[in-house]
Amino acid sequence: MNTPQMELARANTISEKMKIAAAEAGISPELLRRNIAEGTAIICHNNLHHGGRPLAVGKGIRTRVNANIGTSRDDNSIENELKKAETAVAAGADALMDLSTGGPIDEIRQTIISKTDVCIGSVPLYQAACDTVSVPGKAIVDMSVDDIFNGIEKHLEDGIDFITVHCGVTRATVEKMDREGRVMEVVSRGGSFTCAWMEHNQQENPLYQHFDRLLELVRPYDAVLSLGDGFRPGCLADASDRAQIHELLILGELTQRAWDAGIQVMIEGPGHMPLQQIAANIQLQKSLCHGAPFYVLGPLVTDIGPGYDHITSAIGGAAAAGAGADFLCYVTPSEHLCLPTAEDVHQGVMATRLAAHAGDIVKNIPGAMEKDLAMSQARKNLDWERQFELAIDPPLARKRRGETTSADQHGACTMCGEFCAYKIMNSRKTQ
Repeated sequence: MNTPQMELARANTISEKMKIAAAEAGISPELLRRNIAEGTAIICHNNLHHGGRPLAVGKGIRTRVNANIGTSRDDNSIENELKKAETAVAAGADALMDLSTGGPIDEIRQTIISKTDVCIGSVPLYQAACDTVSVPGKAIVDMSVDDIFNGIEKHLEDGIDFITVHCGVTRATVEKMDREGRVMEVVSRGGSFTCAWMEHNQQENPLYQHFDRLLELVRPYDAVLSLGDGFRPGCLADASDRAQIHELLILGELTQRAWDAGIQVMIEGPGHMPLQQIAANIQLQKSLCHGAPFYVLGPLVTDIGPGYDHITSAIGGAAAAGAGADFLCYVTPSEHLCLPTAEDVHQGVMATRLAAHAGDIVKNIPGAMEKDLAMSQARKNLDWERQFELAIDPPLARKRRGETTSADQHGACTMCGEFCAYKIMNSRKTQ
């Protein structure tokens, strides 16, 4: 059995995965080893993900971007999901999550893994739920504990690099939510499955009650546990309430237990949240979860942006990354409305990459500010090819420039033309 990366790091051993991941991240293997040993960085790579590239996430590393894809029962085309996967990777996503719940979900997951070398995550509880309801007369609440763990094992066997598990959704947390009251209660799909299961069966969440079994199951694969935020706020009014914070307290305790077993962990976070609460939430997570990498959805800073939620998410994502979040899950223009198209995926990745980069400048990630300085110099020099090269979306920048027929007449853009401030100021040096 392969020794888990956390145990190797604690033994002062720099593994081949650490070398590969560190080179991609632009940091030293020794720095990555130290951070993995203390739990502030992780390497996402299942031992069975043959051909997959190890991905470093966490302290001292540029903010990573994940793109969610996956079928539903209304749209279960493998071809569409493959196109979205290819689009996300081409747009610069560091990871993909397959959240499929419709069609041949095993085949979809296996195909996505085989067709790309990026980091892949999933929510195995969806597998257990879909397998259960495929049996006539059965509902999600009829899942057995073994069904849940068999779903996890199936994903790990396929080579999934990180799995979202809603271990912090407990009966006590549900009680706190009910007592305080929420506008939207539970908006996490996996969280809602778990709440319904606990209520129907009058039992504790199996992933919390049998957490040691989960650790034993994950260990041979060295996959990362992404401790899910089942009580993430689904609207601004629910942000930072008792249920959300109580779940975070539980996740902090489970993080320590996972580390004791040599299992790498990251923590998932909100959600919808007012802008002024974001930094405090990041600081709270880092404190309660001992500096474990933080993986956030958005946060979306307003609830009125359907059709533009990639923008509401990017605003919050920039604030979160700047405050210390390590991994941003994208949001597309389709959020809250429908399954995203490939173009939605592209826009979501680009918006989130901009947010991540803005955060990296705040965190002083090496090379981040240098990119902006290089762009400024290219703009001053009216060096359009260099600007296209440095742009986050070069094809779009080149296309928009090419749409203006008189753009090259003055060497400037058509906003100012011959009155371009760069041209005027540059001419002072030639007179």
